[in-house]
This record gives sequence, C-alpha cells and structure tokens, in this order.
Amino acid sequence: MEKEKIVALLNQDLENEHGAIIQYLTHAYAMGEGEMACEIEAIAREEMRHLDWLAETIVALGGTPSLKRGKMLMTGDAVVDWMKNDVLLEEDAISLYREHIKAIDDPKIKRLLQRILSDEESHHGDFEHFIDKAAREKAKDLRGSRQDRVSQILNWGIEHEYTVILQYLLHSYLSPNEDVKKEMEDQAINEMQHLGWLAEEMVDGGGNPRMEHTEVDRSTRTDDMLRADIKIEKEVAAEYDRAAKEVKDEGLKKLLLRIRDHEVYHIDVFSDLLKGSAEKKNK
Repeated sequence: MEKEKIVALLNQDLENEHGAIIQYLTHAYAMGEGEMACEIEAIAREEMRHLDWLAETIVALGGTPSLKRGKMLMTGDAVVDWMKNDVLLEEDAISLYREHIKAIDDPKIKRLLQRILSDEESHHGDFEHFIDKAAREKAKDLRGSRQDRVSQILNWGIEHEYTVILQYLLHSYLSPNEDVKKEMEDQAINEMQHLGWLAEEMVDGGGNPRMEHTEVDRSTRTDDMLRADIKIEKEVAAEYDRAAKEVKDEGLKKLLLRIRDHEVYHIDVFSDLLKGSAEKKNK
C-alpha cells in the first residue's frame, strides 16, 4: 500500500482517538470525583497515548497529523446511557482497527495497530462493566446550568487550554529539533492538567464545561512555531491575570494565578528555545 493511503487510514484512526478522548473526559468531568470517573480518565489517557503513537507514525511516513475530531456519541441524559455510548464507540474503534490491520501491509504499523486494538478491546469490557456499576451506584450528571461571568471565564480557559494542547502536540510532532519536541510535549501535558482543573472547577460550581477549541497554529518551521507559542502564552497569561483580579472566590483566584504562573514559565521556556535556535543558526 502507498504511504499516502496508509497516512489517510492512520489519520482516520487518530481522529477517532481524538473524539474518544473528548467524549470520555466529558463524561468523567460530569461525574465529579469518584472511582469510576478516575477510571474513565485513565482510559482517556490511554487513548492519548494511542493518538501520540499514531501521530508519530504519520510524520515518519511524511504525513501531517490531522487535528479533526472524529466520531462522538454525546447523547443520553443518564450516566448509564453515556457508558452504553462509550461501549458503542469502542465497538466502532475495534471494527475499524481490524479493517486497517488487514489493509496495511507494513509489518511495524500492523504491530502498532494490533497493540492499540488490544487496549480498545480492554476498554470495551471496562465500559460494559461501568454500565452495571453506574446503575448500581446511581451515578449522576453533576453538571448544572450556571451561566455567569465566572462560567464564562472558566469556559474561556478550557477553550484556550484545549487549543494549545493541540498546538503544542502538533508542533512537537513536526519540529525536527529534539529539544523543542521534548519541551512542547511536556508543556502540552501541563496544559492538559490545566484543562482538567478548570473543567472540574466548572462542574463543582454548577456549570457545564464546553470542550471546544479555537484555531490552531500550523506553522512548519520551528522558529515560527515558537514565535506563535510565545505570542499566545503572553496573551493568555495577561488574561488569566485579569480574570484572577475579577473573581471574588479565593480558591478560584488562586487556581487562575497558578495557571498564569505556569503560562509565564512556558513563555520563558519557549523564549530560551527560540534564542538557542537563533544562536545555532548564527554559528
């Protein structure tokens, strides 16, 4: 099979991993703190690992990882219904991975997809178990309809964090600079933490996290990537600072300031990388 066709199939898998991550995180956050929510978050993290493996393979084949979000099943008013949807999503993933394993003749890529398939089969069993567990424990949707300035601030933060997670991951996959790749991946992980903190804060306060993102920078030159990343971090650090001054809740204020400080750190890290890149070119 030609590389372009393999890339297309892998990007289809990657998009579906992206959709699964968002579906599972949405369900976990909506359930609040608890054992089952933690287990679902752990499954989402495994899907993130799959996404990472697929993206790296796509780049190795000369392709560009897709940032599209694949199929999601977000209907249902009860947690039991969500778990049934998660089972269905895993069944779709299992079926597609099996098709792609048969279609792709590269032995290393086949082996990777078989590895991912084994996880998806395990996840399918987990979610089947969660259907019964959710019914037995009468798990509830803890989200509310709060719509005020605080919820606007939190949803703005979630949108930003989701955006830069995708941006930093894409830059980490595309940059040939090993130092940049490592730092981009590390900071993307930190932004994932921020997203979780903000979403949990939203649910605890009676709101509903909006898991959407804005335009992602798709620069292909490392220096351009770093300049775009520094720009967005400066803008958002200032916005978190303004938001912290605006909110009255001391706990939320501390959270926003903590995230602001992390963003300032990212600015310094990216600035050092950009300076190092410029110095290397001038030698």
